[in-house]
Amino acid sequence: MSEELLIDAQPQRRVFDAIVVGSGISGGWAAKELTERGLATLVLEAGGPVDFGGKDFVEHIQPYEMKYRGWGDRNALEKEQPVQRQCYACDETGRKFFVNDHDNPYVSPDDAPFKWFRGRQVGGRSIMWGRQVYRWSDLDFEANAKDGHGTDWPIRYKDIAPWYSHVERFIGVTGAKEGLAHLPDGEFLPPMQMTVVEQVARERIMKAFNGERVMTIGRAAILTQNHNGRAACHYCGPCERGCVTHSYFNSIGSTLPAAQKTGRLTLRPHSVVAEVLYDAKRGRARGVRVINAATKQETVYEAKVVFLCASTIESVRLLLNSTSTRWPDGLANSSGTLGRYVMDHHYGSGAGGTMPGFLDKRTIGRRPNGIYVARFRNVSTKSPDFLRGYGMQGGSSRSGWGRGSGMAGYGAAFKQSLIDDLGPWGINIGGWGETLPHADNRITLDGTTKDKWGIPAARIDVRWRDNEIAMNKDVSASAVEILEAAGAINVRPNRTMHPPGHCIHEMGGARMSTTAKDGVLNGWNQAWDVPNLFITDGAAMSSSACQNPSITYMALTARAVAHAVGELKRRNL
Repeated sequence: MSEELLIDAQPQRRVFDAIVVGSGISGGWAAKELTERGLATLVLEAGGPVDFGGKDFVEHIQPYEMKYRGWGDRNALEKEQPVQRQCYACDETGRKFFVNDHDNPYVSPDDAPFKWFRGRQVGGRSIMWGRQVYRWSDLDFEANAKDGHGTDWPIRYKDIAPWYSHVERFIGVTGAKEGLAHLPDGEFLPPMQMTVVEQVARERIMKAFNGERVMTIGRAAILTQNHNGRAACHYCGPCERGCVTHSYFNSIGSTLPAAQKTGRLTLRPHSVVAEVLYDAKRGRARGVRVINAATKQETVYEAKVVFLCASTIESVRLLLNSTSTRWPDGLANSSGTLGRYVMDHHYGSGAGGTMPGFLDKRTIGRRPNGIYVARFRNVSTKSPDFLRGYGMQGGSSRSGWGRGSGMAGYGAAFKQSLIDDLGPWGINIGGWGETLPHADNRITLDGTTKDKWGIPAARIDVRWRDNEIAMNKDVSASAVEILEAAGAINVRPNRTMHPPGHCIHEMGGARMSTTAKDGVLNGWNQAWDVPNLFITDGAAMSSSACQNPSITYMALTARAVAHAVGELKRRNL
């Protein structure tokens, strides 16, 4: 059990003001905002608690201290986590933050495999996330309406901008202001430094493309100075293992402790929510049915308002499993869109090259961030080949750091030689591309497969289509152009395209819409059909943009809570 978070494994209380399903990025924000606005709130987490005093957060353990030198027992990984092990963070020390695939099965077609990387513990995937945070703009919120793919968002940038600021001021975001309308600046802490190679590359790229292609330092939810009681990052590097100093944002180091300070939080782990209960007479959600993960004993909890923050696929699965006479096809599904229009970012393509010179320079520490190239396709001029666009992420470093693992030698002189005799600088960038909403990219319940607790497993059928494939091809070509403009030599294109899910940015399935016939949620993340039900994780997204989405989930959550509490006070829920 953590030192900061008090766990109530079996609360005697059964009725609360609010219930939050999930304790990750969205759930933590829902808990913080609901409790700070006066509501007694129950947070239900399917997994167990995390000890971040050193037992579970092990970012400082060195490879030579690990039994398998960090690679892990490959037999155990393959046996218990054949899907999860394909995520870079699921290694010898990080595997505890990923689910057992046999206990938590899902189904996808053989010709369209979906990679669902999942974390079930207090804090959810906020422990292992990539921490990149970029605001969306009206280029994103207006895209569906302008090109006719998907349904129009019921909000615009002006609606969410104050909530982006609210979130950024609390979590701490490092970044540099660039003045780009399509990548709005935020409330930034001082930026992390670019390497000398990245600084030179930035200027050359700006000149070569007349300022239309902008390389900047990544915008990350990592502290560059002490902030809100949390320490600045000390650049140890393996953030996906956790952070004992809470230097990057996760819910167990930030939002959940804030909620606990109010005295209104009840946090219950090992609580698998099986369905949302519906009161047909009132037309409202009554509460949730919960299965104890260890004993399988069932308990019902009731509340005035319910927030689903279980992650995109889990929230959709939960709604699909919440059936009744009124809702035979899933709760709040009068539109028939529940489970449809699921998206992820496609990524993998890009380029890498060598940057000549700068051999008197090397990096110090392990910067937990990289460079970002803001979207430039379909911003001011249209591409003839595809709609929407992509951003790029990457970085630079000296080669040769890892060569010592295959060399004979030991001691101080040997280690110093690895530092002194580094190779040339390399630089690489890769694209993260937008996926168009498509009705047949969907989640349903599988007819035969169930999880360990008897809940029908998700069947996920999501495919890359012509627009994504065309965009992916352009990513590689433009990456070569950018690196050559930066002065790189021996530039090597890469045309990889990872399968859906692999980017861990799954979105959609219970989308927001301007009318009840076009989606599940209104402009406040409130179910059209069930007014006291809110969904504020990735399931709510009507389009995917190309930016990392987590900060948008956080801002939407805080905004939705403010609306929900106001509606409760007005007795509309």
